[in-house]
Formats: sequence, C-alpha cells, structure tokens
Amino acid sequence: MHILLIHQAFAALDEPGGTRHHELARFLAQKGHQVTVIASPVSYLTGTSSAADAGEKPGEGIEILRASTYNALHKSFVHRVFAFLSFMLSSFFVGMKVQNVDVVWGTSPPIFQGLTAWALARLKEAKFLFEVRDLWPDFAIAVGVLKNPVLIKVAFWLEHFLYRRADQMMVNSPGYVEHVQKGGARSVELIPNGADPEMFNPFDFGMKFRGSHRFKNKFVVVYAGAHGMSNDLDVVLDAAKLLEADQEIQIVLLGDGKEKANLQARALEMKLKNVLFLPPVPKNEIGAILAGADACIAILKPIEAYKTTYPNKVFDYMAAGRPVVLAIDGVIREVVAAADCGVFSTPGDARSMADAITSLSSNRDRAVDMGINGRRYLEEHFSREVIAGKLENLISAMK
Repeated sequence: MHILLIHQAFAALDEPGGTRHHELARFLAQKGHQVTVIASPVSYLTGTSSAADAGEKPGEGIEILRASTYNALHKSFVHRVFAFLSFMLSSFFVGMKVQNVDVVWGTSPPIFQGLTAWALARLKEAKFLFEVRDLWPDFAIAVGVLKNPVLIKVAFWLEHFLYRRADQMMVNSPGYVEHVQKGGARSVELIPNGADPEMFNPFDFGMKFRGSHRFKNKFVVVYAGAHGMSNDLDVVLDAAKLLEADQEIQIVLLGDGKEKANLQARALEMKLKNVLFLPPVPKNEIGAILAGADACIAILKPIEAYKTTYPNKVFDYMAAGRPVVLAIDGVIREVVAAADCGVFSTPGDARSMADAITSLSSNRDRAVDMGINGRRYLEEHFSREVIAGKLENLISAMK
C-alpha cells in the first residue's frame, strides 16, 4: 500500500524532536509498504530550518517532501497559527502531486494539517486515517494559549469534523479513547507511544558525556524534551534551588523551545550552579546522553487534561534503563507504577520533586533496580516494533 503522511513536525532520526513517525514509517517500509511524508522544512522543536531537502529518501520505501512554511513558530501564538495555516495550504498542493495513494494519514497536533489530509483523501479516493497525539484544542485552552471564544468554537468544530469523517481513528494514549468517541469517531484504535530498545543501551553509563561535563561523581538528573509552556520547567528550577546544598546532585535540561531563554534567564537570576542547559540533539544521539543520567524527569503542568497523556519521553527513559522522576498524574503514572520504574512527584510542587530526586540519590541501588524494571517492562509492552506491528495490521485492514 502507498501511505501518504501529512506531518508538519515530522523529525527523522538524525534531527531533534519526536521521531515516532519516522520509526513507524521505517517499519512499514520494511513490510513492503511505500511511505511518502509531507513535512515542514522548519524544525518544530527549534524553529530553525531543517538540513533535509525535498525529495530526500532516508530509507528504502520512504520519501520525504518538504512544503514551504511560515517560519515563526516560537514568536507568539498568533505567529504559530500562521505557521500552521501556511503548512496546511502548502502541504495540500504538494500532496496533490503524489500519485496512487491508498491511505492518507493525518496527525494532530497541529490539527489544521488534519483538514489537508481529509481533503487529499477524498480527492484521491483514498482512506483517511486520523491520529490524535494530544487533545487539541482542550490542552491549548487549559494552558491558556487559546482564549478567543470565536477561535475556540471554530477549533471544536474542526476537531469534531475530522473525528466524524475519519475512516479510522487512532490515538497514542488510552486516555484519549473516550474523548474521540464522544467527538464522533466511528472506529478508534490505540497505537500507543513507545520506544525502540535497540536505540538505547541500559548498561552504557555514558562516561564520555559525564566526563565532558565533569559529572564523574555526580548524581545526574536529565530532562530531555521541549522547553514550552506546558512543560512547567520553572518547577524544576525551584526544585534545583531546594537541592543546591547537596553538591552531588546535578540537573541537566536538554532541548529547546519558546520558554528556554526565559528559563535560562531565571536560572541565572537564581544563581543556580546545579543546573546545566544543553541544546537539543538528534534522536540517534539521545541514547548516549541518557546513558550518562542516573535519573530522568518527566513533567507537565498540573492540569486535569494532562492526566490523559502518554508522554513519549517516559518510554525513552524506560528504554534507556533509567528511573523516572514523574511529575505527571494519570494514565502514565499507572504505567510507571506497574513497571516499578520511578518515583511520583506531585505536579506543580517543587518540594515534592526535590524529595523525589533526593530519594533516588540517597538509594542508588534502588534507582538502578527501577531503571532495569522499566527497560524490561518496555520490552514487553511498549517496544516500537510491537507497536508498529499493530499499526501495520490496522493500515492493511483499511484496504
């Protein structure tokens, strides 16, 4: 089958950002499917132009086409909307040139590209597969970035329009199933987030990374991911302030995003010597950094809607064999508890996070055991190959 994926934020393994779709596309290609991806030339994580060119082929059976996009993702919410709308239009015209398509795969967020996927599917008489990776616009409203009542009304209309018209819906968290069903979805399948265990070595202790930053005897706690409003990294800075008397603990914030400059300025103002900011790295390099961690942080703002999420970084941490300091409640907390691979920290509570980090630092053998537990649980339940196999079955059934 020929699968056309419309995904503004698509990132290949040699780029920073979430690589779920590149990993899934590679698996589909290995199974004999042809995959064409229409993506933005602007990195969704960093806002910089991608090094990749139109027509690139990162693997046999996969072709990536780049659609021009307004480059202002990190300026403001209004600029982000313009970036989304520009890609929605340009990806449509690029997609019209792609021939002999069987399935058009739209993914949200941003939700606007879902409209492109629906239109292309109907014009090409192909099946429309719509994927929900977070509950937009609910999350945007909860965080406070979407406030205009007219825009909110339009956003909900668009969400339900796409849910009702999808030939097949898929979600990456069990917490989303009921929501999309209530929104009018006819058929919903869970294809959860996960990780490729082969990309991580839990028995590599990252000595090169630790040595290059003089972390030799430190208890290193890494956050790897976006630095945005939703990520609540101010709480991590407040926790670092509470921990500064313990000179063994070092916190590393790896990644990029709209809030990074503000976070760096605040850390400087707080005179934090136990926090290090590092730039984002491609996915195929993240394993070497997580190998140098003793524990890893996953955090979101204390918003009720976020209890429904399966953050991909948690599965990367588990694949790396590192215990999780989890400041997210809900369905992902259930995974971490079932795996016995981390410590829960009350979302929004810096003292709780500081205590969670201290509990791991003061019992390093237990921390190591948790990391091993997480790796084992991921291999059994959230291996990317197992998940990709479910997707391949789902798509093959859409003929």
